[in-house]
Amino acid sequence: MPVPLPDELLDLLGRPSLCFIATIMPDGSPQLTQTWVSTDGEHILINTPDRSQKARNVARDPHVAVNVVDPDNTRRYFAVRGRVIATTTEGGAQSIDEISGKYLGRPYPNFSGRPETRMIMTIEADSVRGMGAR
Repeated sequence: MPVPLPDELLDLLGRPSLCFIATIMPDGSPQLTQTWVSTDGEHILINTPDRSQKARNVARDPHVAVNVVDPDNTRRYFAVRGRVIATTTEGGAQSIDEISGKYLGRPYPNFSGRPETRMIMTIEADSVRGMGAR
C-alpha cells in the first residue's frame, strides 16, 4: 500500500540533495547509483538515460530503494522503499534541464557527450523512514 511522502522529504527533493537509488540486477544482486532527484509533489522522480543499467533493471523488476540525504546535514536522510510505477521518455530532456538547474545552476551539460534519450522514472513509496534530527 503506498504511503505519502512527508513534508520534510518533499523539502529535500526540492533542493540539490544527495540521492542514491538501489535496483536489482538480473542475478538478484543490488546495483547502487548516486543520482539527482526530483518530485512531482507525490512521487520521487529519477531522470536517467533510457539505456542505463538502472533503467534496464527496473524494466525487469520495479522494486527500488532510495536514500535522499540532506545536503546541509549528511547525518539526516530519508530511506524509501517502493516501486517504479511509470516510466516515460516524454519530457525527459526538459526534465533533466530543470533538475540540472537545481544542482548546477544551468541546463544539463550531457556528461557522456553521446546522444541520449532521457527517461523519467516515477517511484511510489511503500515505506518511508527518516533518520537524524533536523
